[in-house]
Amino acid sequence: MTSEPLLGKAALVTGGARRIGKEIALQLAAAGAEVTVTYRKSRAEAEETIAAIKDLGRLAIAVECDVTSEDSVRDAVVASVNFHGHLDVLVNNAGLFQSVPLDELTLEQWDTVFATNARGPFLVARQALSHLRKSQGRIINIGSLGGLRAWATHAHYCSSKAALHMLTQAMAKAFAPDVAVNCIAPGWIDLGEEGEQADAQHFAAKTPMKRNGTARDVADAVVFFASTSNFITGQTIAVDGGLGL
Repeated sequence: MTSEPLLGKAALVTGGARRIGKEIALQLAAAGAEVTVTYRKSRAEAEETIAAIKDLGRLAIAVECDVTSEDSVRDAVVASVNFHGHLDVLVNNAGLFQSVPLDELTLEQWDTVFATNARGPFLVARQALSHLRKSQGRIINIGSLGGLRAWATHAHYCSSKAALHMLTQAMAKAFAPDVAVNCIAPGWIDLGEEGEQADAQHFAAKTPMKRNGTARDVADAVVFFASTSNFITGQTIAVDGGLGL
């Protein structure tokens, strides 16, 4: 594999302004891709991410987008394609994480999480599909270990990610042979955020690789799916250091 396997490609990363999404956008750019990142409220962070991508010598644009809104998704995909001229890689990264005991979970909380984590990827993929078919492109969904293993205090989150994992398989069948569709299910990813030190130590001790995941671990998996053979499709890979075993 070359050092820039995505040279000449154009990628769209939803929720690409910060955290894992930012690292995905940066690693796609490092692999040669031009990048569009979408954001909902993190405009300042999105502008910083775009500046960092441009420092790598790649074209980049940030577009405001609510992935739960059909109109907003349509406008974002149109803006991306108009800017780059084509679309080769879609990364459905935008997601919502909540922790609520199941017997306290409200209908509003359930619907809000599903709207972002399951409806969002459906809307973006549907809007991007015609462009991805033209380019023989890739869709990479960001699922979760929670979609493979039940967590009692995250029932709506786990269920929404499980739905995304199944949607990945359905897309892989429906969009073949033009578009390959795969999913990444991260385990505990240490982003160095305040108040998570105890949890980080707990999960690192439980993980066979004796460390927590990083945003780079997830981004490397995205680059792999974006650049590998399209004969790999419909797969969900856990990037978890063995935590889910």
